[in-house]
Amino acid sequence: MQKRKIMVGGLGIFIATLVGAQFIPVQRTNPPVEQDIPTPLEVKTILKTACYDCHSNETVWPWYSKVAPVSWLVANDTLEGRQRLNFSTWNQYIPEQQADLVASSIKMISQGKMPPWTYTFKHAGGKISPEKLAVLQAWAASYPK
Repeated sequence: MQKRKIMVGGLGIFIATLVGAQFIPVQRTNPPVEQDIPTPLEVKTILKTACYDCHSNETVWPWYSKVAPVSWLVANDTLEGRQRLNFSTWNQYIPEQQADLVASSIKMISQGKMPPWTYTFKHAGGKISPEKLAVLQAWAASYPK
């Protein structure tokens, strides 16, 4: 009987903590797009599907981004992604930075580091197939340096 009371009490504390966590505000914003990266339509489609949720101001916030503690992780990943590379503020990078960002992005995708598995797990369309990678590589090779 005592064990049961402890388990019920522990479960109650856990549930109260989860409910209370929902009241901790999380910033889920999409600032205005200043200037989008110029790309051919085929490249843009791949980037929008696999990259834009974390690397643009056009994030599609899924339902689970509103439920703590997952909301904290999603918001943090998006903020960090935008700080590293933001396709919606392409005008803020000088041409050399733009070329470097394109090259390093393709390298990360080629190495399987982007998009991360934590993203593709819930967004199957975000996976970069060998065919999509070839399209991105060809575009990157022709990007002005």
